[in-house]
This record gives sequence, C-alpha cells and structure tokens, in this order.
Amino acid sequence: MGIALWSGCALVVFFVVRSVPYARPARWIGELFIALISALAMGLVATALDFGGWKEPDWRGALFVTFGCAATIGAVRLISILLTPTPARKS
Repeated sequence: MGIALWSGCALVVFFVVRSVPYARPARWIGELFIALISALAMGLVATALDFGGWKEPDWRGALFVTFGCAATIGAVRLISILLTPTPARKS
C-alpha cells in the first residue's frame, strides 16, 4: 500500500512539473522515469527513517516522497541547463 502511495505522489509531481515550461525536455518518458525511480528511492529512505513503509501508507512518507521527487526533477533540469552549451557572445 505504501508503494502505491509513493507511485501516486510521483505521478502527481510529474504532472505538476510538466506544467512548468522552463527547461522541460521534449520527451516526457525520461522525466516520468526519473519521477518514479526517485519516488522509490525516497520511499525507501522514508522507510529507513521509520515514517511510513511499503506496507502502511503514512502522510509523512508521502510528503517526504513528494518533496524529494520534486527536488530530484528540479536538480535534473538544472543540470541540463548547466550542461547546455550557449552560443558565444560578441562584445
């Protein structure tokens, strides 16, 4: 039940983040994959910290997963911005 909650949080974050156009990749499948994998990782961390688990849903675990998933997608978008070459400026 907890894993379903984590996946639901990842899907909510994915749809909210897709509405932000800045640095949004053209292909959505990679961002969905990042959201689901990061939600699983955050859920396992929440389980290790003993708020929530994969058998029982807990609001603290859901909140942790939601914010962690959003932060991960934001970090991936920031890295893609920093790695994109910019054209040389003429002074």
